[in-house]
Amino acid sequence: MSIQDQIKAELKARNAVLVAHYYVSGDLQDLAQESGGLVSDSLEMARFGQNSDADTIIVAGVKFMGETAKILSPEKTVLVLDEGATCSLDEDCPIDEFSKYCDQHPDRKVVVYANTSAQVKARADWVVTSGSALKVVKHLHDQGEKILWAPDKHLGHYVQTQTDADILLWQGSCVVHERFKADALQTLKAKHPEAAVLVHPESPQAVVDLADVVGSTTALINAVKDRNESTFIIATDNGIFHKMHEVAPHKKLLEAPTMGEGADCESCAHCEWMAMNTLDNCLDVLKTKKNEILIDLTVAKKAKESIQKLLDFTA
Repeated sequence: MSIQDQIKAELKARNAVLVAHYYVSGDLQDLAQESGGLVSDSLEMARFGQNSDADTIIVAGVKFMGETAKILSPEKTVLVLDEGATCSLDEDCPIDEFSKYCDQHPDRKVVVYANTSAQVKARADWVVTSGSALKVVKHLHDQGEKILWAPDKHLGHYVQTQTDADILLWQGSCVVHERFKADALQTLKAKHPEAAVLVHPESPQAVVDLADVVGSTTALINAVKDRNESTFIIATDNGIFHKMHEVAPHKKLLEAPTMGEGADCESCAHCEWMAMNTLDNCLDVLKTKKNEILIDLTVAKKAKESIQKLLDFTA
C-alpha cells in the first residue's frame, strides 16, 4: 500500500481532515484534495477545518496556521506535521516586546497579519490576511483611526501607500519574500517582455513596483488562470507553482530571482519551514497523535474575537 493510501486510511479511521497550504510540497497538496481536505491560504484552511465534520484537523503548513485552526475550532484536535516548522514573521514579533510597543501607542488600532502567534492575535484589535489588509485598513482609515501594524514591514508599507492611512510599522519580514531582487527582476523582465509579473506584497517595495499584479496567494493563482498572458514571472514561494500548473497547465511560469544581477536561480524561493512538511511525518502524526496544538483558553478567546472581526467584515 502506498504511503498516500495509508494516510487516507488513517484519516478515515480517525475522522480527520488534512488541510494544506499552497507552499507545502505538491504531494501533500494533492493528498489534501484527494482525501476531501483543502489546499488554500492560512485563514481558509482554518475556516474549512471549523466547518468540517472532522474531529481532528491535520495542518500541513507552519505553527501559526495550526494555532489559527485551533482558535476557530477549540473543540477539535489540531495536529501539525512538524512542531519545529515556524515562520520568520511570527518569530520576529515576540509577544512581550510587541505588547509593550502596543502599550506605548494606546491611541492606535492594532492590526496584525495572520502570520503571528496566538498571543499576538489576542493582543490585536484586528487580524488580517494579505487579501483583506487593504480593505480593512481603508475601512479603519475612513473612520479616522490610526494604525499600529505588525509584523511584516513590506506588506504594511504597501498597505500604507495604497490607503494613505497613518500606520506605525513593526519591523518584521518574511525570509523568502525579502530575498527577491529588483535589479535581477528587471533583467529577467527584459529577457521576457511578454511576461506578466506577479508579486506577493510581502516583497520589498522595489520589487512590488515592477509588478503587473500585487496580491495574496489566491489572487496570484487566479491571475495565472484568468489573465491572457502565456508567461508569468512570479515573486512568491515556489510551492505555489504546483497549484498554478494545475489551474493553467499550458502557461509558462518563471521564478523571480532571489539572487543579484545575472543570477540564474531555478529554485531559491522556498520556505525551509514549509519544506519540513512531508508525507512521512503526516502518517507519523496520524498514528501517534503527536504535535498537538494547545492554546491557553483566555488567549484563544481574545484571538478569536480579532479573527472573527475579519470573518464578519469579509463575509
